[in-house]
Formats: sequence, C-alpha cells, structure tokens
Amino acid sequence: MEKNNIILLKKYFPTVTDNQINLFTEISKLYHFWNQQINVISQKDIDNLFIRHILHSAAIAKIIQFRPYETVIDIGTGGGFPGIPLAVMFPETQFTLIDSIGKKIKVVNEIIQNTELHNVAAMQKRSNEYKEKFNFVTGRAVTAFPAFYNSAEHLIKKSNNRNGILYLKGGDFENELNLYKKVKIYSISDFFKEDFFETKKVIYLKKS
Repeated sequence: MEKNNIILLKKYFPTVTDNQINLFTEISKLYHFWNQQINVISQKDIDNLFIRHILHSAAIAKIIQFRPYETVIDIGTGGGFPGIPLAVMFPETQFTLIDSIGKKIKVVNEIIQNTELHNVAAMQKRSNEYKEKFNFVTGRAVTAFPAFYNSAEHLIKKSNNRNGILYLKGGDFENELNLYKKVKIYSISDFFKEDFFETKKVIYLKKS
C-alpha cells in the first residue's frame, strides 16, 4: 500500500495498529496480483483500490463498532468488499462472506489464506441457502435496497435494537427507503473528504 494511503488510513482511523496497516498492505498486493489472473475488479478501480474499495468498505466502521462476540454476513461480497477490510478492522468479530460467483470466492479465499485472516470464512452461496442468524448483514450496491432487504432480512438475529443491515450505496435512492421506519442514512463525505465519496452513503436499517 502506498505511503499516502497509509497516511490517510492513520488520519481517518487514528487507533489503527501496525499489524492492521501491514495486513492492508499485503491485501493490496494480493488483489493486484490476483486481479491479473482472475478479473474481479475493473482496471480503473484496481488502480484506485485503497480509496474505492478498502476505505469505502471501512466507512461502515465510522457508523458502528462491531463487538467481539458479534457475527456479520456479507452478501454479494464480490471480491471481498466490504467484508475483508471490516474483518481487518475488527479482528475479534466473525465474518462470513458469500457470493454466487465461484471465481470471485476463489480470489477471496486466496486473500484470506495468504493473510491468515482467521475471523473470515468465504463460500459460494446465495443468501436464501442460509438458515443461520447473524447480528449484522452487510452489502455494497448489490441491488436496489428493497431487493437486498428481502434477501437479507431472514438472516438477522432479533436479540437487541442494534442488529440490522449496513448497506453501502451511492446516488439518489431515498425513494427506495419509504417502506422502512428504523432506517438512517449517513453521508460518507462527512467522514472522508476524497471526491469519490461525495455521493456515497451508508444505509443502517435496524431489525424491527
């Protein structure tokens, strides 16, 4: 990871450890390597991997701090976002990453194995194949929010008023949220000042 990106990471997350910085550096190298073998990230985005994928994923950590005993499932994880960066940020929280496309999960598993991220499991599955319950569901612009909600709602534990969905999305989507009461929208530009985040949001919908 370039020095400027490390400076940004420390700026936005002052408590980030040297081990986490080293992990993000190794992850960046692995994504550049694997993307040449199996194209899971566009060329434009791989050239801006830190801002558009790693930092974008980490925006969720500005909204909520996952606890050690909590579990998170990342639906439609693609190349491992936001799941892998969040797993680095919260090493004591357990993450499950799923996607229906096998080649993407292959890359995710290579990243997990090569960095020895012990709090992450990844598999080729659809959300409707899962019966297990989690504290949180994450996703990143997989589909319109109502469709994502319908695929994720059955996976959320009802144990408290904290559990729910954390969804990264850009553009104008407020009309998608009219049906939901316990929803909050956070502008990522309030946390990160790069132009890329100008229209990016985090949707946080608590389980009712």
